[in-house]
Amino acid sequence: MRINTKMKMYLTLFVFVATSYLSSLAGFAQDDSKKPGPADLQAEGFNVQGEYTGELSVDGEKIRAGVQVVALGDGNYQLAIYRGGLPGDGWNSESGFDVARDPEVAGDKIVFTKNQERIEIVGGAVQVYDGERHFGQLDRVVRESNTLASAPPEGAIVLFDGTNGDNFETGDGGEPVVDGLLRQGITSKQKFGGDFSLHIEFKLPFEPAKSGQARANSGVYLQGRYEVQMLDSFGLEGKDNECGGIYGIKKPVVNMCYPPESWQTYDIDFKSAQWDGEKKTANARISVRHNGVVIHDDVEIPSITTAAPVAESPEPGFLYLQDHGSPVRYRNIWVVEK
Repeated sequence: MRINTKMKMYLTLFVFVATSYLSSLAGFAQDDSKKPGPADLQAEGFNVQGEYTGELSVDGEKIRAGVQVVALGDGNYQLAIYRGGLPGDGWNSESGFDVARDPEVAGDKIVFTKNQERIEIVGGAVQVYDGERHFGQLDRVVRESNTLASAPPEGAIVLFDGTNGDNFETGDGGEPVVDGLLRQGITSKQKFGGDFSLHIEFKLPFEPAKSGQARANSGVYLQGRYEVQMLDSFGLEGKDNECGGIYGIKKPVVNMCYPPESWQTYDIDFKSAQWDGEKKTANARISVRHNGVVIHDDVEIPSITTAAPVAESPEPGFLYLQDHGSPVRYRNIWVVEK
């Protein structure tokens, strides 16, 4: 029946990877020493990417949906539609996905089509059609983590409050603070040997032309041993090497990555490995909230993760913010030892 096709189409996660040719980069001189200005960002699709949500009306039934538009540079985009709302806000993570490609551009519209279904991005909103039938509009939203700007509780160890970078050191001898924010590639002077909770806020740069592990890559290593990945994986599946993943060990239960240039949060509860002398008697464990949503709940970590600078041992280890070639920035970092 036709209605079954529609329900499958609009109640399932869709990923569209396509070319839209909205803008040209002609005349844009790349200067790595300067942050791109608003015009440069718009040319790369920054003004189109983001999250959209609302209700669709399909054969008289109201269906909540969410959309994530990812800018890939040079006029390329990826579009994902989620059943029930956005990740962390109504989406059913058990939904599958489908793929459509080769959108058309009509004036200022990006048009994705599959059979008779059509999705248009125009005027700051997403319009969903079947032939001439208009199923509804999804409006752009800007979400913030409910733990953003969390104040350190009494007794917390404040590692960075924007005042200075005295609690961190860099391997290259440079300053740890850039424009009032911590930069990547730094380690905390203080080491942590027991259980603790960590709050950290991070911003991933807008690098639309890059992909995979080259796209705004960093990570926070607990005790210098166990990495929770930071990566621009907005709109992707959410793997163990993407944002929120315990690198190489476990993927997040939901990909809560916000668009690049958004401030994001990790709130991490860490249980240190247990030792009897030099013999490990219990593995480390970790729980993580990404942008306020639980993505790992008491996960066992059997070994150090890839590229960890510190081997497993009974000795304390530092907090390490990885340098993977991208200018990731951090703020509001504090630890509560248990």
